[in-house]
Amino acid sequence: YNKDWVFSKNKSDINIQKDEKNINLRHTWNAIDGKDDSNDYFRGTCLYKKQFKLSDLPQTDKYYLEINGANSSADIYLNGKHLAHHDGGYSIWRVDLTDTIAEENELCVLVDNAENDHVYPQFADFTFYGGLYRNVNIICVNKTHFDLEYFGGTGLVVTPEIKEQNATVKIETFVKDLESGDEIRYRILDDKGSVISEKQVAETTCELEIKNVHLWNGTIDPYLYTAEVAVIRGENEEDSVSTKFGCRTFKIDPENGFILNGKEYPLRGVSRHQDRWQIGNALLPEHHKEDMDLICEVGANTIRLAHYQHDQYFYDLCDERGMVIWAEIPYISKHMEGGRENTISQMKELVVQNYNHPSICVWGLSNEITMDGADDPDLLENHHILNDMVHEMDKTRLTTIACVSPCDPSSEYVHISDVVAYNHYFGWYGGDVSEYAPWFDNFHKKYPNKAIGCSEYGCEALNWHNSHPDSGDYSEEYQAYYHEETIKQLFPRKYMWATYVWNMFDFGADARAEGGENGQNHKGLVTFDRKYKKDSFYAYKAWLSKDPFVHICGKRYVDRVEDVTKVTVYSNLPEVELFAGDVSLGKKTAEDHFFHFEVPNKGETTLVAVAGD
Repeated sequence: YNKDWVFSKNKSDINIQKDEKNINLRHTWNAIDGKDDSNDYFRGTCLYKKQFKLSDLPQTDKYYLEINGANSSADIYLNGKHLAHHDGGYSIWRVDLTDTIAEENELCVLVDNAENDHVYPQFADFTFYGGLYRNVNIICVNKTHFDLEYFGGTGLVVTPEIKEQNATVKIETFVKDLESGDEIRYRILDDKGSVISEKQVAETTCELEIKNVHLWNGTIDPYLYTAEVAVIRGENEEDSVSTKFGCRTFKIDPENGFILNGKEYPLRGVSRHQDRWQIGNALLPEHHKEDMDLICEVGANTIRLAHYQHDQYFYDLCDERGMVIWAEIPYISKHMEGGRENTISQMKELVVQNYNHPSICVWGLSNEITMDGADDPDLLENHHILNDMVHEMDKTRLTTIACVSPCDPSSEYVHISDVVAYNHYFGWYGGDVSEYAPWFDNFHKKYPNKAIGCSEYGCEALNWHNSHPDSGDYSEEYQAYYHEETIKQLFPRKYMWATYVWNMFDFGADARAEGGENGQNHKGLVTFDRKYKKDSFYAYKAWLSKDPFVHICGKRYVDRVEDVTKVTVYSNLPEVELFAGDVSLGKKTAEDHFFHFEVPNKGETTLVAVAGD
């Protein structure tokens, strides 16, 4: 139901008709002003209206409005009647329209991204885009239907358990208004769509067996089954839902890191925000797919989906491509005493809506929340409540926290979650890039039973260049050097359960106006518009990707003044030869995949790097 809406900016009354314009969803009102470095992007209430007829919908018993993303709070009105309020801008939620719907209908959605003291996020280094920025649907169901009102879920929960070569799959269903004699049909299909296991029983819970189970094995083999359930009444199917799922085991070992299906599987990846240039966070499926294609190209096998719930389509892509996912809520930067209920509701929505995704292995409780200190009793209690609640809701996954760099590792907060990770920026926000290995080694030595990872690390790069790069110069050369050094320090440490570059893509952060920031955080390996892969992108590709390639760094650094200039080449092949014009500058080998050449700088020189075939 995304077409033919009317939008009014800065309007909190559904009855005022002015400054209206016709739009289609997905939509945000901050696509332009949310990344112009003015720190004055519009934060307030805007109105979305749509007219529709009941006769244009299927004739049925129940009608639900489904909102897939309204940032960050919203109120629903149908024909002038207030039906619902929701706080939290990144999850699915639904409203029962049945008792209010008429033949001629006016649907109004007031969406508000203004500052407040109880809905997260309020303080963070990214733009809080306002709007109906994901799909809006009307769901039409019979009186007997799978539950649509419990925290945005589908009424279907699938829990596989691996037993030697087979799997037992427990399927739980939640159905409204079952009648006597109704039965539920349970099916499991393989990836070709063939039914491999089936039962039809009166119970809302069922166990099915998969013989010789095909495991979901990360990027190596992301095999997916499908669970289909239907309410059967006589010869009729009253309602049905389905979900893809994967069968896998994992654990996180403080000494050996992440273990998938019994084998060590080091998690080396990136973090991702969901916005892009002149679109904000109103992304279309093709934008999500392009992001995933780029993440796969760099060779990552894990993604931290920061700092909120992402689009369901992207979680589906993660399942299909074999990414291991850290999913989290926007409990970030500054603890708000009035925000506890919102952290609970957003966490329930995150877990309920994403339980069936095999890609998700850890739930993130918070990010850098101790900026004002880690000893606040209310903050600590909030985290214990979330941690216990998640374990009660999901007994198959672990919890984690992303700690801000200055947070004392001995604090109670650091040890609440099952595993932990730190956001460090040594060599960018003070310190030196050489500090990563010693810091993590010291943590591991002091807390050998606590699995530690690096949840953020990175530095910024613009189209600025320097033959003698240094921290803070925003040059592409310093970013490349920084990541060369962090890769060499972090990747060999098998005890580190995961590492996440901050960030895969530049993203909107309207408060940033220093240096060349221009309303963006430029720590991405790829530019905000996804048009340019920075040199550091290829540093990771050299370590992580199996696709043969060679890349010459500094392609945008055309004009140089020194007599002899340094040129770095990245490749995942063992030997590289560099030519300056027709002259070979020799062949080099490099175990770290970073090949450094000294090149005479005379007039105009064309460089060609050759590796392998």
